[in-house]
Parts: sequence; structure tokens; C-alpha cells
Amino acid sequence: MPHDETVQREGAANGTVSLAEAAKIKYLTPHNARFVRTKGNMLSVTVENKAYPSVYLHCSFPHSNRNQYISVRTLENEEVGMIESLDDFPAELAELLKEQIAIRYFAPVISKVLAIKEEFGYAYWEAETQAGRCRFTVRNGGGNVKLVSDQKLLIQDVDGNRFLIERLDQLSEKEYRMVEMCL
Repeated sequence: MPHDETVQREGAANGTVSLAEAAKIKYLTPHNARFVRTKGNMLSVTVENKAYPSVYLHCSFPHSNRNQYISVRTLENEEVGMIESLDDFPAELAELLKEQIAIRYFAPVISKVLAIKEEFGYAYWEAETQAGRCRFTVRNGGGNVKLVSDQKLLIQDVDGNRFLIERLDQLSEKEYRMVEMCL
């Protein structure tokens, strides 16, 4: 008998339940879920004969580990289930899921901060990114510019677009002073 089943039986016998049972987490695996790319390049899934025509993936740790604990949700934000690890899936299917995650969490990396001007509660940024030069507006306050690790900064503009500065320590002193005003 597998160890997990033994633990669950013993837990049930003494009145305790596993974390998965308590949280009612339904883990999706290659055995109980079939993911398919739709004609519109979206993702659909069938779980135990129930079809979900449009789903999206929500990472529990989008800035540190996009391969584990991925929530599969309907467009109405109802959780279909949780993928514990993409390593559990065949390579081709894992690549499809990683592609969908990359689309959802697309955030151009800022390589150079050219200017930041603050006026009337907004910061107007001009920056070089991997996608080219861009200008965007960020509402001051409200966590729109936040550290997601000791060196990584996530910036969300007024339109919901996200930008990243991967390494604050690689900014010039002038760039760092401009960015620091927004923290």
C-alpha cells in the first residue's frame, strides 16, 4: 500500500484529514485530465468526462517557480483543479502548458530606465525593454511597483500591463534613484 494511503487511513481513523482533503484540492494529472489547445489558441481541459471549453492557468509562484502548484481555472475564476508539477506531464503537453503560462505572465524586461516623471499621483515611465522602447503610466501607491524578490521589481501600469526589472543592482545610480522614487 502506498505511504499516502496509509497516512490517510490512519488520519481518518483518528479523526484527522490530509491537507488536500481539508482544502478539497483536486490534483490534475495526465491520468485524469486531458488538455487541448483550442482553435483560438486558448486552452481547454476535460477532467473525468467533464469538459471545460476555456480555462487559464494561474501560478501560485509566478516569479519564482512557474512549474509547480498551477491552478487551472474557468473564465468565471472557478478552480477546476491544481497541477502539482509540470514534470508529471509528458514533455509535449508540459510545453503547451508552459506556453500558456508564458502568455498569461508576459512582462517585458526593462533593460534601461530612460526617464520617470511624477505628476498628479502618476509616474510616467520611459524605458528600453526586450520588446523595444516604450512609455507607460503607473498610478502611484497601491502596490503598482513592488519588489517580488530581493532584486526583482514588478511594475504594473494603468492598463494592467506588467514590466519587470530583473536585477535592481544592475541599474546605474541615476536609474536606481528614479526607480526608488516609485517604491
